[in-house]
Amino acid sequence: MRFLFLATVLALAACTPELNWREVRAEPTALTVLLPCKPDRGARVVPLAGRDTPLTMLGCDAGGATFAVAFADTPDAGQAVLALAQWRAATLANMRAGTPVQQAFAVAGGVAGTRVSASGQRADGKPVQSQALYFSQGQRVYQAVIYAARMSPDVADTFFAGLRLP
Repeated sequence: MRFLFLATVLALAACTPELNWREVRAEPTALTVLLPCKPDRGARVVPLAGRDTPLTMLGCDAGGATFAVAFADTPDAGQAVLALAQWRAATLANMRAGTPVQQAFAVAGGVAGTRVSASGQRADGKPVQSQALYFSQGQRVYQAVIYAARMSPDVADTFFAGLRLP
């Protein structure tokens, strides 16, 4: 199964030379991410589940799109659902999104998540499409997201299929 996945990734990379897919560990978590470029890392404090929460991010720009993965710890696993709902709402509000399309999505490793597709505007008013995946494991919450002027379904599928938790 892993061979088939890697073969698909290599085939996609061959078709799109601006996307150089690589496996990256979102340290200190156990999440493994497939990104099309070398990521930058950053951190900031954001309001999440009623408190200021340290948020860690890694992301990069390639092929006309921004790819990012962010994660934070909630005080306990019981607050993860609330934190993810607030995070999703804040992301959609920031991009002034129309009605999003949501569907269940399973992260490799058996973790259930929600994949959200939406169209909206960047801060400069230009149109943007977004696909994001929200999921949690224990008290840790995650967001994996792509922003692009025009979303490539194949690229989005490769990105989300490349997320793995043990």
